[in-house]
Amino acid sequence: MRRVLAAALLVTAAGCASAPAEPATDGPAADTDKIAWGPCTDIKRPDGEPPAQQDASVRCGKLAVPLDYSRPDGDKLELALIKLSATDPKKRLGSMVFNFGGPGASGVDTLDQAAKVLTTLRAHYDLVSFDPRGVERSAGVRCGDSAQMDRFVSLDTLPTNAQTRQESQDANKEFAQLCQQHSGKVLPYVGTVNAARDMDRIRAAVGDPKLNYVGMSYGTQLGAVYATQFPKNVGRMLLDAPLDPTVTFEQRTLTQTRGFQQAYESFLRSCVKGGCEVGKDVTAANANVENLMNQLTTKPLKVDGRQLTQGLASTGVAAALYSELTWPFLEKALGEALKGHGEALMYLADSYTGRSEDGTYSTQMTSFPAITCVDTAERPSEAELRRTEAAALRISPLFGSEGSGGLCRVWPAMGSNEARHVNATGSAPILVVGGKGDPATPYQWAPRLTAQLRTARLVTYEGEGHGAYLSGSKCVQGLVDAYLVEGKLPAKGATCPAA
Repeated sequence: MRRVLAAALLVTAAGCASAPAEPATDGPAADTDKIAWGPCTDIKRPDGEPPAQQDASVRCGKLAVPLDYSRPDGDKLELALIKLSATDPKKRLGSMVFNFGGPGASGVDTLDQAAKVLTTLRAHYDLVSFDPRGVERSAGVRCGDSAQMDRFVSLDTLPTNAQTRQESQDANKEFAQLCQQHSGKVLPYVGTVNAARDMDRIRAAVGDPKLNYVGMSYGTQLGAVYATQFPKNVGRMLLDAPLDPTVTFEQRTLTQTRGFQQAYESFLRSCVKGGCEVGKDVTAANANVENLMNQLTTKPLKVDGRQLTQGLASTGVAAALYSELTWPFLEKALGEALKGHGEALMYLADSYTGRSEDGTYSTQMTSFPAITCVDTAERPSEAELRRTEAAALRISPLFGSEGSGGLCRVWPAMGSNEARHVNATGSAPILVVGGKGDPATPYQWAPRLTAQLRTARLVTYEGEGHGAYLSGSKCVQGLVDAYLVEGKLPAKGATCPAA
């Protein structure tokens, strides 16, 4: 399976080709069940281990929703949810639902980890999140055992020749077949349109007349689709690190490749300012990284019985570019790898692919293509894939690839373009925040999504990193909190400096 750039936090559009769209309504969700909240028993940290101490006030629950919304009385799918009750009941405004990205990220696990930095919102809202359909506890998509996943995620992307392309094509076919074998029943129904319908069920089940929502990265697409389907049900909605739902596979791949290359160059410039383990200047540091990647294609580094391949190493580099906070660790990881020690780069790659220390995987890398490929009817030809790859490699030898199109080309479930055109006309004002230095969802997508929604206002963050609200910027946090808590929209054209 050829490495999909930024797989953990990116995608676009939505839909489910096999099921006709349920008519959008702004009234109560039909046949809504209440959620039976109870203790959380299976929360996981990013390394797959349970928290050292679980907060007893955190509650988990299940909500049954139709697998196929065109057959509401048919098979059900259970959504896994988590809730952290408002800390100041007298100021409680309702619930705030979160989606932290993906598609494929577990909202249950992530909200438990993120709660400590959401104290302002928690004073006024019950914080709620969920594993979307096809993710982890919510009928999570599986595509093979641990050994097969190890093989898929470690495939090299260099050199770009007939052999590596054939290996990639063979791996894509095998991966798609395993997904169908293990999760074929849910594959046609995991698209974002259905996830948005699920969110309206959640809204009704928690007793809120309007959906208050924070969506980050892919979560911005989910929020935009919800606002298009249920504009009258939109409460206060933040879309941070937004996607442009109209882009093609080729456009997305090239834009993201450019974004990661720019973040990588910013990392190198920052590194060499104070004595960089990777190289004395940007040119030397970049050459050392390129040489390392080329060497790994023929001689991977041994790491605890595994091998750090070029594919895993480049994934590790990409993982560390999401936030400036991880740049020092990336410097250390690359410096050690140049000396023959790949443990730190392997750790970064594992954190990105959802691999736990025991060798098991989350659904992060399997939910992503499952949702991506049913969220668009696009199925690129071989000629289109080679054109995309060639253009991406001209932008960045390190991050360039054919993108998601190669896997979606052989995907066993049909796709739909239903949500590639969003329009929230009639909704309450929506707040969009885009970052100028965001590698995964480049800034140019922020004004585009803002315009498409028709009811949105844009705030520009001048700093680095993927996502602005949790970046440490007091300016962004202040503007967002004033909107989510008090309903105060920022001024038109508002900007915030880098943190």
